[in-house]
Amino acid sequence: MSAGEKIFKVVNYLLIIALCLSVILPFLNITALAFNPGKDAERGGIFFWPRIWSLENFEKVFEASNIATAFGISIFRTFVGTIASVFLTAMAAYALKSRTLPGGKFLMMFVFFTMLFSGGIIPYYMLLKTIHLTNNIWVYVIPSLYSAWNLIIFRTFFQQIHPSLEESARIDGYNDFSIFVRIIMPLSRPVIAVIGLFSAVNHWNDWFTGAFYVRSADLRPLSTLMQEMLMSTEAMRETLEQAAGSYKMIERIQVTGNSLKMAMIIVVVTPIVIIYPFVQRYFAKGIMIGSMKE
Repeated sequence: MSAGEKIFKVVNYLLIIALCLSVILPFLNITALAFNPGKDAERGGIFFWPRIWSLENFEKVFEASNIATAFGISIFRTFVGTIASVFLTAMAAYALKSRTLPGGKFLMMFVFFTMLFSGGIIPYYMLLKTIHLTNNIWVYVIPSLYSAWNLIIFRTFFQQIHPSLEESARIDGYNDFSIFVRIIMPLSRPVIAVIGLFSAVNHWNDWFTGAFYVRSADLRPLSTLMQEMLMSTEAMRETLEQAAGSYKMIERIQVTGNSLKMAMIIVVVTPIVIIYPFVQRYFAKGIMIGSMKE
């Protein structure tokens, strides 16, 4: 390699290392604070390793009486919502990628328009209430079935699949649905994995829907429950700090808002971290590369 190529390679390695450290170091700090007693963590000086190992932050998180139900709601909405959203969005994208679809350009403009403008929260809430989705478990699934951005990604990927595959299938007697299920979907595993991961993360991390559109405590997902616990803990601490003569009461608080927040982050993020390695290999490249030769 020339001197310029060596310098370029060194700079690339340094940038990649810096990027990795920017992700790893904050996560190590969060883990250290989560496994350190909250009262001790308030002293500061904890960076990448707990000063005192303890599980009391996690004990506080799992003390919530309805946390098992919240886990179930989160798993349900993530599993059902992701599968339904990926399949239906892919179906819509497959139809819209056809150049012979009547009004296809208008429909794509309409889809793109929804990415730029929305009706707002109040009209959206009124719509959900009209169709009886408020305080209903399906409010987590039905409104998020379609995503304009995911549809465009699917459509772009489908357009790269050579049309001769569909033509051969039609000669063999396949209809549109059979082609979609038996040919298009198997060839689209990379984009399905990516969109599925994005959709699953959105479902798992969404606390807004449970906080604003659901009244029943038994229908709130894990993210909403964690957010409510954090707010109540912070409010309790602020009240004690403002009250006269509350120093002794504050000293008794072992789990503080900051340490509890870190424990909540670990609880919420861990399932996604476990799943991600299984779909990571699909991010590199698609399986269609080199499959067609004419």
